[in-house]
Amino acid sequence: MNSHLSKAGIYNDFSGLAELKAGARKQSPEARKEVARQFEAMFIQIMLKSMRDAGSVGEGGDSDEIRFYQQMFDQQIALDLANNKGMGLAKIFEQQLGAGPEEVATDGLSLLNRKPVSVQQAVIDGAERADAAERAAPQIKWSPESPEAFIQDLWPAAQKVADKLGITPEVLIAQAALETGWGKKMPDGSQGSSMNLFGIKADASWRGEKVSVQTLEYREHVAVREQASFRAYDSTENSMEDYVAFLKNNPRYETALKHVNDPQRFLRELQDAGYATDPHYAEKIQGIMSSDRFASVVSQLKAG
Repeated sequence: MNSHLSKAGIYNDFSGLAELKAGARKQSPEARKEVARQFEAMFIQIMLKSMRDAGSVGEGGDSDEIRFYQQMFDQQIALDLANNKGMGLAKIFEQQLGAGPEEVATDGLSLLNRKPVSVQQAVIDGAERADAAERAAPQIKWSPESPEAFIQDLWPAAQKVADKLGITPEVLIAQAALETGWGKKMPDGSQGSSMNLFGIKADASWRGEKVSVQTLEYREHVAVREQASFRAYDSTENSMEDYVAFLKNNPRYETALKHVNDPQRFLRELQDAGYATDPHYAEKIQGIMSSDRFASVVSQLKAG
């Protein structure tokens, strides 16, 4: 193969271009490949020139000599880039050069018949696709219709997880009822409910999903609204499992875990360790557990 055809120095090597034209007329695969590469080099050079022109606006100190050498430098960079992987344009050019007249005509007509899309329409289309993708994503929904339904839904998982903590299922469910308003006030995110039953916040150690919402905190016995990030789960059982791990992995709750056989003492120690800022946290949970409504549903579930 001729040296001009295999590796031209820069695209304005005129003798090389002449041989490229001759080879292209013969439909030589090697020539098509080289012509495509040279076209990509020219395209890259035009891009470089546009970038230089944009960057030199308002600047002084340019001269014809400097611009001449910059142009030569850009030409060489363009060819070097095209000689390697380039921008992928060479392959497209090569395919077009190798296509028959009917294929080229068909492709050309399809491009001519394509309706132009405005920038505004492109933005709208992109937003609609994003909305559609979000709607297509599985939504996690769980909103018990009543306190009775809340207890019944959580009972199977609470029984299983409570054994790992050594506590009764009633304590877990009553605490979850207080934290979530019987399942009506769980933090929600774009994918639906966070399934966060125990109000566990997403600190720096958390690597899972999270949601950010307004929350009510008590500062010096005064209730204030704050923005906070909470952990998100794909099921209520996973939320309970994480609650157990959260208590066991935090030394501050060590004393509380020593009293799991005494629900009142456990809840009081949990509050004293700073689990919640509400000064009546333990008292409220005990109030739920001792209510006739709660006790009646639990009694029925235990009876099977």
